[in-house]
Amino acid sequence: MTADQHTPLFPLVRHFSQRVTPLLAKLPISANQVTAASIVTGLASGWAMMQGTRTGALWGALFLLVAYIFDNCDGEIARLKNQSSEFGRRFDCMADWVVHLVFFPALGVGVYRASGETLWLWLGAAAALGTSINTLVGYLIERRRKKAGVDEATGGGTENGRQPVGAKEWALFIFRELFRADFCFIVLILALFDLTWLLLPVGAVGAQVYWAAQLIKGADEFHV
Repeated sequence: MTADQHTPLFPLVRHFSQRVTPLLAKLPISANQVTAASIVTGLASGWAMMQGTRTGALWGALFLLVAYIFDNCDGEIARLKNQSSEFGRRFDCMADWVVHLVFFPALGVGVYRASGETLWLWLGAAAALGTSINTLVGYLIERRRKKAGVDEATGGGTENGRQPVGAKEWALFIFRELFRADFCFIVLILALFDLTWLLLPVGAVGAQVYWAAQLIKGADEFHV
């Protein structure tokens, strides 16, 4: 898969993954191994963030960017190599959860080390809790849909859903999908200005709003 003039501007990370995927496709690796690589780089991002330094934050942001690229590449590899599977889809979902579950507490530890204020630890934990609730809510919604006879996409990622219609749907789409898909770039920009600490209060509150938004009717009908 290669990027072309028809590729939408957002999510930005897809412009990177579509250039990395052809390179990975030439290697004797599977889509699930690419997913595993996204977990490893995500954990490396957390370790770097824990250092509590600007350099650590920059490395953490770069590792997170790589994790996001791999997270997009695994689905593309699965389709190219005909490796789509239910296990691959669930492994991909688990990888997303693990990376974000680690990121926020690690950032909290890093800011705590730099400031000595325990508040940052609690904010990191609150953001991680919201991430876990979101994963659980998504799993329960998926089970309900399956019981209702609604097919779910399989294999390391999903195809684009319908286009949002109206201001409410576009706001929900931007908040739940575009911010999620390109979160790594938000982290990178803040790291460049040594402002990653802003993600903690925003994440502690935003993560709860994020999972609650999943309960809005039709929220899962459009995605990237």
